[in-house]
Amino acid sequence: MSPTDASGTSDTGIPPLFAGLCDDAAMFPPGNATAEDALPAHARYREAWFAPLVGPFLIGTGHLDAVAGALRHGHDCPDAVLVVPGGPDRLVPALAAARSRGLPVAGVELACAATGTPAQAAQAARAALDRHLPPRAGGVVEVRRASPAEMAAALDVMAGTGYRAKLRTGGTIADAFPPAAEVAAFITGCADRGLSFKCTAGLHQAVRHTDPVTGFEHHGFLNILAATDKALSGASHAALITVLELRDGHELASCLTAMTDRQAARTRTLFTAYGTCSITEPLQDLASLGLITLSDTVMDRR
Repeated sequence: MSPTDASGTSDTGIPPLFAGLCDDAAMFPPGNATAEDALPAHARYREAWFAPLVGPFLIGTGHLDAVAGALRHGHDCPDAVLVVPGGPDRLVPALAAARSRGLPVAGVELACAATGTPAQAAQAARAALDRHLPPRAGGVVEVRRASPAEMAAALDVMAGTGYRAKLRTGGTIADAFPPAAEVAAFITGCADRGLSFKCTAGLHQAVRHTDPVTGFEHHGFLNILAATDKALSGASHAALITVLELRDGHELASCLTAMTDRQAARTRTLFTAYGTCSITEPLQDLASLGLITLSDTVMDRR
């Protein structure tokens, strides 16, 4: 497969390997865009040549009033995924709040509660989605970070449910970034169970790097893609760590361009998306590594 040729006939476009990869989390840290800015930007992305890269618009429960206000001012209403960080007890109030503001909910990302074991917390989140998820909406459960055995038990709860698991891969403090060994265990656990997953936070660039300001070690979304492919091929835990810690973007790009269509499809069936507060930054990263060809269209950088 050649990721620089999306359709087989054009050298400009988004290859299937990256289609729908970037959920629009513009209103979340560190972007913290206002609804007045984020909603029209999302609408522009949906009309741009790179629209296939763009996933749904993510709205946190704390954003509902701002989004509703922006809609009253005439901005388009996207199909949104409601992010509920407060756990299962906050799901019903959050859905009611979205409904009262006229916001369509295409999906829900629900965090686990901080109490109980990780498996018990995942079970409670799963049960809440079973009872309250709107018809035809997709469900995602953000599993708690845990020891390998505890994580395995939590993923067992999620397997076969039709819901995706979510791993938090960063945040505003160093401890929010899980080490490569932890990410590798999560990916392998999902691969072994056929459990689709997404990631959130910290994946600001395509390739693993150290932030020059904070000193935080950031994972790269291409590292996650390549590690997912390796896990599905039966690679060892150590091999996945090596891929996740790789800092050579061109080496990663070579791994991805070597994928067959079948490998790409199964990789993206497992690793479905990640939340990013910028859409244009990953686009530029992919272009800089030769994985896509940019259109001449001028893009606003947020």
